[in-house]
Amino acid sequence: MSPFSRSAPGDPSEPRFGEPVEISVDGVPVAAVPGQTVAAALMATGRDSWRTTRGAERPRGVFCGIGACFDCLVVVNGTPDVRACQRTIQPGDAITTQAGAQLPTRTGAAQPTQHSEALSFEVVVVGAGPAGLTAALAAAETGVSVGLVDAGRAVGGQFHRQLPTEFAARRPERLQHGWARFVQLRDRVARHHRITQLAETSVWAIEEIEHGHRLWAQTGPADAGRRGVRAVDGRALVLAPGAYDRVLPFKGWDLPGVYSAGAAQALAKGQRIAVGQRVVLAGTGPFLLPVAESLVGVGAEVAGMFEANSARTIARGWSSDPLVARGKIGEAAGYAGLLARHRIRPRTGWTVVAAHGDRRVEAVTVAKLDHDWRPIRGTEQQLEADAVCVGFGFTAQLELAVSTRCELTAGPDGGPAVRVDEHQQTSTPGVFAAGELTGIGGADLAAAEGRVAGAAAARFVTGSEAVLSQAHEEVAKGKRFAAALAAAHPVRPGWVEWSDDETLICRCEEVSRGELRRAAADRELLPGRSLKLSSRVGLGMCQGRICSRNATCLTSPDQNAVVRNEFNRPIAVPVRLKDLANPQEDQ
Repeated sequence: MSPFSRSAPGDPSEPRFGEPVEISVDGVPVAAVPGQTVAAALMATGRDSWRTTRGAERPRGVFCGIGACFDCLVVVNGTPDVRACQRTIQPGDAITTQAGAQLPTRTGAAQPTQHSEALSFEVVVVGAGPAGLTAALAAAETGVSVGLVDAGRAVGGQFHRQLPTEFAARRPERLQHGWARFVQLRDRVARHHRITQLAETSVWAIEEIEHGHRLWAQTGPADAGRRGVRAVDGRALVLAPGAYDRVLPFKGWDLPGVYSAGAAQALAKGQRIAVGQRVVLAGTGPFLLPVAESLVGVGAEVAGMFEANSARTIARGWSSDPLVARGKIGEAAGYAGLLARHRIRPRTGWTVVAAHGDRRVEAVTVAKLDHDWRPIRGTEQQLEADAVCVGFGFTAQLELAVSTRCELTAGPDGGPAVRVDEHQQTSTPGVFAAGELTGIGGADLAAAEGRVAGAAAARFVTGSEAVLSQAHEEVAKGKRFAAALAAAHPVRPGWVEWSDDETLICRCEEVSRGELRRAAADRELLPGRSLKLSSRVGLGMCQGRICSRNATCLTSPDQNAVVRNEFNRPIAVPVRLKDLANPQEDQ
C-alpha cells in the first residue's frame, strides 16, 4: 500500500468512495477514485514527485497544495503545465510526468478561444470562502444582483474545504469546526434568487470600464486546454480571494516530502490522503493544531510538532487582550485532548532547520531557537520522517487588488494587506475588500468583514443606507483577536540563519541564497537595476508567490516592508496564449 493512501474503514468522516476508474500514468494503467485530483491519484500510487526542474533537474511534486507554487505540474492528455493539485481526474486521462521546460520546436496552431457572452451584475464578489459567502449574501439581501466568482468546484474556500461530491462524507462535520453554521450559510447562498454562482471560474485580469469594472475570467477545469473565456462586469466589486501559506526557506526545503502546512490539510480534508506515514509539523500559530488533527484523521503519525515561538512569547501575546479568545476555549480544549490521545507533545521554541534525503525527505534536523529565532548551537536533534509540513503564517492574494490600484498597508502580522476604511472600501472607488486580503485574522473576522463589505458594495450601487452595527462590532472584535494572534505568534528575523548560500530561495528559477546575495550587491553598485532581472528571483511559474516576500526580507533591512511590485502581476493566474487572442473586436 502506498504510504500516502488512506482506506475508508476507520476514517472519522466515513467517505463513500465510488467505483475506481482507469487512467494511465506514463503509459501504465492506474486505478483512480472518481473525484480525486491528479496529485492525489499519483500519491496513491506511491509517488511523491513527478516533475524535474529545468536547470538542475531537481525532483518536484506537491508543495503548496492549492495551486500557488506550480511545483506539481504534469502533462494531461497532451496539455502541459497542468497543476496536479487542481485538476480533477476524468476516466481515461493520460497523465505524463513532466521534465523541465523546453522551448517549442514548432509554431503552435492553437486558434483563439471563443469568448462566451459577457455577464453583468450590480455587485461581483471574487472568492467564495468565509468572507465571499457573507459578502454575497449581504449584498443580495440588500436587493442587488450578485455574481459570486470562485476558482473552486465548490464554495467554502480553504477553510471550509469539502470532500468531492463523488465521494462525499457521511460525517462531514468531523472534518472541520463550525460545519453546521457553514452548511446553513452555503445553502442560503445557493437558494438566493439574486445570487449567481460561477464555479471553476478564475479571474486573470480586471480593467476599469464605464460605471464599474470588467473581470476577465476563464471557466472550466483548472489548467485545461479547452477552458472558456468570458467577461464579467460589475458596478461594484468585493475582493475576497483569501491567502496562501508562508513557508520560510531552510536547508533541504525543496526536497519532495516537504509540504506547506496548508497542503497537508488540503490533501487530508479534501482528498483523504496523508502526506506521509511519519510526519513532522513545524511553524508558528494555532493553524498547526487543525493540521495535526487532519493528519491523524487520515492515519499519519505526527512524529513531532514544533512551535517556533517560546511559551513565554505566546503567553505574553495572548495576555495583551486576555478575553478576546475566550470563545476559542472549547476548541482549544478539544485540540489538547486530541494531542494527548495521540501522544503528540508540542515543543515551543523549536523548529525544523534542515531536511535530509537523496530524492525525498528521510529525516529532519530540529533545533532550539533563541528569542529572535536564531538556532542555538549544540541543541540540534535529528528525527526520522518521510514528510515535514511547515507554516509560518499566511500571505494574502493581492494580485487583483493591486491591479485595481488599491493602496497597501501592513497587516497585524506585519505582512502586506489592502488598506480599507470602516466600510471595507479600498482606495479605489467601488472596490471593496474583505477577509485575509485586509490582514490575516481568521475565518470569523473574514466573515464579519464580508458582511460589511457586501452591504457597503450594494449601498455604493443603490445609494441606500445599511445598518450593520452588529457586523461592525464583530469586525472590531476580530481585529482585536488578529492583533493578539500576531503578538503571540510573530515571525522573528533570525529565520534568515536557517539557510546558507546553497539553499534555494526561488524554487522555480532555482536561485540560491548566494546568487540572491550577489545580485543584491550588484544592485547597490548599479542603482535602479531590478533584483528580479539580475537574479531571476520571482520570474518563474509561481511569479514570486512563494519566494518574493522571503527574498525581500533577505535583501532588505526592514523585514516587514510592503513592496507593491512583489504583487504587481497584470495577469493574475495562468492563461494560455490562445485565451489572450480575443476574436471579438468590440471587447
